[in-house]
Amino acid sequence: MLYFYSSFKKHFIFAEKFLMTFTVSQIAEIISGSIEGNPNATIHTICKIEEGIAGGLSFLANPKYKDFIYETKATAVIVNKDFVYDKQIQATLIRTENSYLALAKLLDVYQKMKPKRSGISAQASIAETAIIGKNVYIGAFVCIGEFAEIADDVLLYPHVYVGDNVKIGNNTILYSGVKVYEDCEIGNHTIIHSGAVIGADGFGFAQQEDGDHFKVPQVGNVVIGNHVEIGANTCIDRATMGSTKIHDHVKLDNLIQVAHNCEIGEGTAFAAQCGISGSTKIGKRVILAGQVGVTGHLKIGDNVIVGAQSGVTHNIPDNVTVLGRPAISALEEKKLIIYRKKLPELFHQINVLEKQMKKSE
Repeated sequence: MLYFYSSFKKHFIFAEKFLMTFTVSQIAEIISGSIEGNPNATIHTICKIEEGIAGGLSFLANPKYKDFIYETKATAVIVNKDFVYDKQIQATLIRTENSYLALAKLLDVYQKMKPKRSGISAQASIAETAIIGKNVYIGAFVCIGEFAEIADDVLLYPHVYVGDNVKIGNNTILYSGVKVYEDCEIGNHTIIHSGAVIGADGFGFAQQEDGDHFKVPQVGNVVIGNHVEIGANTCIDRATMGSTKIHDHVKLDNLIQVAHNCEIGEGTAFAAQCGISGSTKIGKRVILAGQVGVTGHLKIGDNVIVGAQSGVTHNIPDNVTVLGRPAISALEEKKLIIYRKKLPELFHQINVLEKQMKKSE
């Protein structure tokens, strides 16, 4: 990443070395780490700690993997500054404030040094009224509608559909099979993975006297901010009126449903298979674990954490952790889990007491 360096030239030099070999000291300089071992050891690949090989760089962030550091064959391992070992370690250690984040930044450098796709395929279909920026990649069978705006350095992989009046910001990537319906807006530096659908109709129907459902036209759109990442096969529905909003730095996993007129606050992250019902507002830096369901027209505050498979049926204030179905305070739900485990024993005790009472009568 450019802020690791005083100039792009230095960044590019490192990228060239990364393709071949580089030293532990070079890595430590980039991630502001301290070295414990051989600073001149050479690295030519990245590997998992349990599958370490000579010339490999690994990392240790999860304590569950601590035992592997004593036997790994990796040449160097990135660890946290406070890591304490109780056996001899053969690998050179690079100590950092956050080993996982340090590795992520190194991988980011590696990713960015790969040759970038460019050019427009002759098999793409682009409306004459569409505006196409500089240095774009538009793959085969991409379809771009009327008056769409594609900014500079955008990558549209094969079979992407961009509807009429869609706006896509700088350096955004849409992987193969992404569909963006008309009038939607996507910000800068955003990544949308294969199969995601942005702007399909919200689930709006009015029940008629005969019991049939009359479709309510969905005339709004979806507005997605900057530095957002949306996982494969995730669906974000357009608003009935106005906009469904995904703010900056939101991270959505695969297979997530965000219904019409929802608003997802800045820095929020959802794990896979979450479902958010219509018109729910979710605050900043919220974390929803896997398979969380949220009913409609709710407000979830900032810095909330919702445990896996929870069902949220009421508003949640700021800075709260909840769990369960329906979701309640995580501490209270953990107590209930303990109580539920004891139910068979309590049931048996009640039966014994009832029999004893009958005999005494």
